[in-house]
Amino acid sequence: MLDRERVIRRMEAVLGPEGVISEREKLRTYECDGLASYRVIPSLVVLPETAEQVQRVVRICNEEGVPFVARGSGTGLSGGALPVEEGVLIVMSRMRRILEVDIPNQRVVVEPGVINLWVTEEVADAGYYYAPDPSSQLVCSIGGNVAENSGGAHCLKYGFTTNHVTGLEVVLPDGQMVHLGGKAPDTPGYDLVGAFVGSEGTLGIATKITLRIVRKPEAVRTLLAAFNSPDEAGGAVSGIIAAGIVPAAVEMMDSLSIEAVERGVRPGYPKGAGAILIVELDGPEAEVEHQFEQVERICRENDSFEIRIAQNDEERALMWKGRKAAFAAMGHMSPDYYVQDSVIPRTALPEVLRRMAELSAEYGLRVANVFHAGDGNLHPLVLYDEEKEGEAERAEELAGEILTLCLEHGGSITGEHGVGEDKKKHMPKMFTEDDLNVMQLLRCAFDPHYLCNPGKVFPTPRLCGEVPGPRRELHPVQKAGLAEIF
Repeated sequence: MLDRERVIRRMEAVLGPEGVISEREKLRTYECDGLASYRVIPSLVVLPETAEQVQRVVRICNEEGVPFVARGSGTGLSGGALPVEEGVLIVMSRMRRILEVDIPNQRVVVEPGVINLWVTEEVADAGYYYAPDPSSQLVCSIGGNVAENSGGAHCLKYGFTTNHVTGLEVVLPDGQMVHLGGKAPDTPGYDLVGAFVGSEGTLGIATKITLRIVRKPEAVRTLLAAFNSPDEAGGAVSGIIAAGIVPAAVEMMDSLSIEAVERGVRPGYPKGAGAILIVELDGPEAEVEHQFEQVERICRENDSFEIRIAQNDEERALMWKGRKAAFAAMGHMSPDYYVQDSVIPRTALPEVLRRMAELSAEYGLRVANVFHAGDGNLHPLVLYDEEKEGEAERAEELAGEILTLCLEHGGSITGEHGVGEDKKKHMPKMFTEDDLNVMQLLRCAFDPHYLCNPGKVFPTPRLCGEVPGPRRELHPVQKAGLAEIF
């Protein structure tokens, strides 16, 4: 049983009274992340400012047997940062320093609370930028990006967060601090950086992150193509990829999402479009010009009725403004919406979108589609009204049907938002029991006492060892595994 007052005293001794939040009304601020349908008020919130403080806080949690969850900006959409009712929420937002900018080695070292866009702003004058760009990049933090392996519009060409993290300083669930990777492109031994990125906060807390930055391309060209239907737009996407072209980004929006952003940020997209594509190419000038002509031709061959080409940075920014604001703009269409995240092979796009339309009609709920068409990462938004009896439950059920549909076409239940609390019940649809047990072995090596973001990712509690309780003993094989890794 949590001795709350004792834990508060111990935390205040480390952080001072200003670094500990214990009043219930203030705690409510942290009861959910960007997926507001799941809410839990934590027992305590702490706000460390240094890696040493994080380490001492985690040691207290380990000694007291108190579960803890790390949180960044709280923009996640899977309930990954959902607190534990009898646990501590460790908020990393005060750790916002860019510690080192190493242009010759194309590396930047940051604390986890640094906002995604700050990294690009820091290195822009030197001709570099940070490639992963989630739609929330104005507010999301690098620590959260690492936890969820976030992507963004440009992940088709440049990859996800995991492709841009080379080193980590990590506080393990027992309070031990370890260093994984570094500035080098690769390090010998197990790829523990790769294991940690995307582990959704279940293996420890990153307190220092080494990022890879990339050169700004010589040329960037962006077009917006309007189509009468998503089928035609999907045909253009398939044609572009089949031609051997790898754009920096290929984004699609359907008519409902277009209507939402026009009400919200007014980007001036073509009227009457059933779908639009935003296609961006970058690279050497000659290559971009040649490929851009091909992309334009392929769009016309797939019956695009209007093509706009950005003539300058302002026009390009306006095209992207609508796409980046799509989720928030849904508030103009519905009092509530449920964001889903799944992946399908690009060739299955027309069939999956048609079936999603049928499911929308069957459930009597509208579904807006805005997604990374180039890599098949869908973001259907199920619109509903929580005040209407049964609609919230129908919305969640419809979102689950969409995940199942994507799996039936060879896809995945998440592309970049993570599993978290929201999709863990769907994990057995994608993985066998043996698959899940192997994943759990890795988690047990890092977190044998199941204190670090418990209850996330896995569909049912999978304990480490054989003795129940908050401080479970390890199996001898698990002890050997820990000794080998650390």
